This record gives sequence, structure tokens and C-alpha cells, in this order.
Amino acid sequence: MASVAECEKALGRLADRLAESAAKGSTAVSFDRSLSCRLTDLDVAFLARLADGLLVDVQQIAPDAAGSAQIKLAMRSDDLPALVDGELNVPKAWATGRIKVSAGVRDLIRLKSLF
Repeated sequence: MASVAECEKALGRLADRLAESAAKGSTAVSFDRSLSCRLTDLDVAFLARLADGLLVDVQQIAPDAAGSAQIKLAMRSDDLPALVDGELNVPKAWATGRIKVSAGVRDLIRLKSLF
């Protein structure tokens, strides 16, 4: 099981990767949506905003507050760092229920470029 701090660092790595991509002129994720990531085994969640290709305003929140986000992710704590670091195959993890995603179809299409 990954710790809350390790998961927060993983989100930081994702934010850094998106910032590098945006600096290079990538517009793959240039949309504005709130995003929550609930870690089911730690009973904790993070809320952030995807804006102009960046992941900003990352903050820890109560798990029950995660439901207000436009894009909702739920997974075990070990899966978040693996997902961010490319060690976890996203389609396979989603298909087997390791990662749960609640989002509109357009958002799902845009999200696939994140990982």
C-alpha cells in the first residue's frame, strides 16, 4: 500500500509532466475540468483542476467531497503511482475494475492522453 505522501508525490509528477508537455506546445489536454482521485484503501481523496493542459490546485479532501468533481477516478493507493509512472496499463486496469472512471465521453477521450 502506498502512503498518502507517495500518492501526493505521484500527482505532483503528473502535474510536472503535463507542465512540460504544455511548455512544448501540446494541446492534448487543453480543457477545463475538476478532477477527483479517491484512494479507496486509504479513505482519502484529492481534488485538482485540469486547466489549459495543466494539473493545478491539487489538494487533499475528504473522500465524500470527491463526488462534486466533473471527472472522478477511484483506485487503490498502489495503483496511482503505477499509473502515473506508466507501470500500469490504463485500459487493462479500467477493464478489470482496478481503476474506476466516471466522466463524460468527450472527457474520457481527452483523458487518455494524460497517461
